[in-house]
Amino acid sequence: MAPNTNREVEDREAGAHIWLKHFDDEVPHSIEYPQIPVHQLLEEAAASDPDAPCTSFFGKRLTFCQIDDFASRFAAALRRMGVRQSDRVGLLLPNSPQFLIAYYGALKAGAVVVPLNPLYTEHELSFHFTDSGAETVVTVPLFLEKIAGLLPTTPLERVICCRMADFLPFPLSLVQGLQEHRMIRAAGIEDLLDLKQLLQQDIPPDFEPVPIDPDDMAVLIYSGGTTGIAKGIMLSHNSLVANAYQVAAWGGLGKKERILAVIPLFHGYGMSVTMNAPVLRSSEIILLPRFSAQQVLKTIEKTKPTFFIGVPTMFVALSNLPRVQRYDLSSLQGIFVGAAPLTRAIKDDFEGKTHGRMIEGYGLTEAVTAIMSNPYRGLHKVGSIGIPFPDVEAKIVDLDDEHDLPPGELGEIVLRSPTLMKGYYKNPQETANTVRNGWLFTGDIGYMDEDGYFYITDRKKELIIVGGFNVFPREIDELIYQHPKVMEGITVGVPDAYKGECIKVYIVLKDGEAATPEEFEAYFREHLTPYKVPSQVEFRSDLPKSMIGKILRRALREEEIQRLKGDPTEG
Repeated sequence: MAPNTNREVEDREAGAHIWLKHFDDEVPHSIEYPQIPVHQLLEEAAASDPDAPCTSFFGKRLTFCQIDDFASRFAAALRRMGVRQSDRVGLLLPNSPQFLIAYYGALKAGAVVVPLNPLYTEHELSFHFTDSGAETVVTVPLFLEKIAGLLPTTPLERVICCRMADFLPFPLSLVQGLQEHRMIRAAGIEDLLDLKQLLQQDIPPDFEPVPIDPDDMAVLIYSGGTTGIAKGIMLSHNSLVANAYQVAAWGGLGKKERILAVIPLFHGYGMSVTMNAPVLRSSEIILLPRFSAQQVLKTIEKTKPTFFIGVPTMFVALSNLPRVQRYDLSSLQGIFVGAAPLTRAIKDDFEGKTHGRMIEGYGLTEAVTAIMSNPYRGLHKVGSIGIPFPDVEAKIVDLDDEHDLPPGELGEIVLRSPTLMKGYYKNPQETANTVRNGWLFTGDIGYMDEDGYFYITDRKKELIIVGGFNVFPREIDELIYQHPKVMEGITVGVPDAYKGECIKVYIVLKDGEAATPEEFEAYFREHLTPYKVPSQVEFRSDLPKSMIGKILRRALREEEIQRLKGDPTEG
């Protein structure tokens, strides 16, 4: 559908939504979203640009027509084996062409996709399979032994194995194939289904994708559990399609674009920004199954992507790689950053190594993913998460009585968008707590400035209360990254018998650097009010991270709590 470009209407709206005046000229203020299922994005791309490259995987390309044909074959195979409308199909897959085939194919079959983190333990996977009720899983040989242990205790009935070797160029396919053959034999799963064989079966002449109500659930995706037990987030076809249109409009995606997809596709960020939105605009997706700084730099130099979607820790790793200057990164035009704060130090350093613009944005899975960003071409404000996408309304409300606050006042960020979730799966109370009168309460604390740019100071649940004073960890995080010896770091509130909580920072130094806790304590005292000064500094060789590279603040806090339980005299 064509976007609404009636600027007279849009200009009148600008009085209420002051951020609209900062939209790039080509970005509409409102979009007419088609009422279609998600897989129709792929079908339309295959119809309009059948021979255009859809995926590139270590040099092997598949066209939109090929990916769509494989997805239809997979859908037909699922129907033959008994998968029916609304059945759950788990995807335990790295970034690969098979992810797209299984994702869009499961949706064509009328199933609900349950994307899963390959790094989950058996215990975590057991919860996700049981809670979602998934009876089918698509995975790779590497994870088969993990799946084998779950078959007796979860609803799983069908295991579909896809070999990465099947979509790799020679000779990579030969080496990978031998390794995967050994893994399959070691797992010893009876009645194991082979994706390659399923894709070789003919599509029945009367096959049609299952009719879908676009308001039906398409994806059941679980929160990372960073604020407690993981919750199932129900995303409709409508919300996923709307976000794809928003992202594509914001970045001006087109057929000439090439998107580097190293952010996991099982994550809402990767799924929407590096898969659904590029498919909508027939852009090529360059797939990497995991983040390796050297592999990313080699891939950028060789494949010349125009867009790189990442998180701040990725760019820290890239910038600190020896001889990074020898790689040609000049193809990058837009470098979109989300999931964690982007500091000025990271932005300035990486922009200096490329010709691209590093653009900070914001999103959350409850709204699919990205719903706010600094403009691609327009005014950037370092430290700001930007301005709302088309058709997204956002405001700041008081933390106590939830009344609207004017620019500059600190409160909770709440938003409305056509991308909002249907709710938390089997958890109506938590849904009611989070979505009130159509507004999503994000749990993020921040403010809006006079231009309509939003800022996050912290998460509501990550506030550190030191002797009755509120401390926002992000403020200290920013200081950590400004120190010339630091590669990465994070601030955590830990229990303290006297103050309630005290502030501890964890720091990873750059290679070749040395420092003492006293040196950093003096640095913090120079820049912070006394009650904000960390009382503990711990140096580490690395920090715990999620699959997308987000430093896990909660994991460090829990580690500290367990340590204190073991020695109750501390603190």
